[in-house]
Amino acid sequence: MTALIAAAVFFVSLHLLVSGTALRGVLVGAIKEGPYMGLFSLASVGGIVWLSMAYGDARGLGPVYWDLGTGARHAGLVIMLLALLLVVPGLTTPNPTSVKQEGTLDKPDVVKGMLRITRHPFLWGVAIWALGHLLSNGDLPSVILFGSILALGVFGTVSIDAKRRKALGAKWDAFAAQTSNIPFGAILTGRQKLSLGEIGWCRLALAVAIWAALLWAHPMLFGVSPLA
Repeated sequence: MTALIAAAVFFVSLHLLVSGTALRGVLVGAIKEGPYMGLFSLASVGGIVWLSMAYGDARGLGPVYWDLGTGARHAGLVIMLLALLLVVPGLTTPNPTSVKQEGTLDKPDVVKGMLRITRHPFLWGVAIWALGHLLSNGDLPSVILFGSILALGVFGTVSIDAKRRKALGAKWDAFAAQTSNIPFGAILTGRQKLSLGEIGWCRLALAVAIWAALLWAHPMLFGVSPLA
């Protein structure tokens, strides 16, 4: 359990306390942008591998805080679909909140498709994915793993907004005024309208296909069927 806690602290701290603070600027100033991004990417991959292995070793240990039964697991199927409907289009849509895509702010039609729903579709998708797994898994190792990923997803959006605001100034303010961090916030307040066609039907279909493939492969990959 100690290894899992250490891995979770490392992974969350890497993104929120290194990438998300002035420490990033200090490191970039010392070693330049390219080497920093390379080392950060390696550390991120290493953190994910460490977190996954530590979770595998800790499964079955510690107390179980809740068990919501098969209903929660079946509800999780819908939650996972919602998560992928954010993640897949989010990864394939030009977005100034993504790494090295700040230049998209210069496009007059940058706010379209998924960005009408949220300017952080990938991170909110990850957060929803983690929340769905938390509902179905109330044991201590799962709380540590999925809780840390949920926290990273939610607070990561705030961290990115702060970095972009500082770096991009008025350009960012104009973009932020047209969009929302919280999903559907800009639509509910009348600043945007939903347009599924702009998101791209191929993107949405791909998300559903990946969801179905994960359902099928889940027992083989993780030893547990979400359909049970």
